[in-house]
Amino acid sequence: MGMFDAFAISGSGMTAERLRMDVIASNLANADSTQGANGQPYRRRMVVLQAGSPSFDQVLSGVKVAGIVEDQSPLRRVYDPSHPDADAQGYVTLPNVNPVTEMVDLITSSRGYEANVTAMNAAKQMFSKTFDILR
Repeated sequence: MGMFDAFAISGSGMTAERLRMDVIASNLANADSTQGANGQPYRRRMVVLQAGSPSFDQVLSGVKVAGIVEDQSPLRRVYDPSHPDADAQGYVTLPNVNPVTEMVDLITSSRGYEANVTAMNAAKQMFSKTFDILR
């Protein structure tokens, strides 16, 4: 493991967690929207992470985003005949976004980001102490 690999690993984790937070914020912003960009109701999105592929001389290489997928769970249907987007039976189709679940995911992602910052700071301190010893 090279000297700066710890920074690269923590940096990839921070990047991945930041993307997760952005996607969660988008989910929360669209929790009550009735129409997405394609005319269909918004579907909850999730970030899929996977281990980075190490090169021949590395054991670890961080994390990378495999993709952003839509949650295929059923959409919510709410009876509200006065809503402009209600169907003939008076039901409105809403996104499959649960704000409580999104907030829990947001806290988890935030804690993951903080853990990567802590790991990066610990590596920085170790390198600093090493350089002090070498002087």
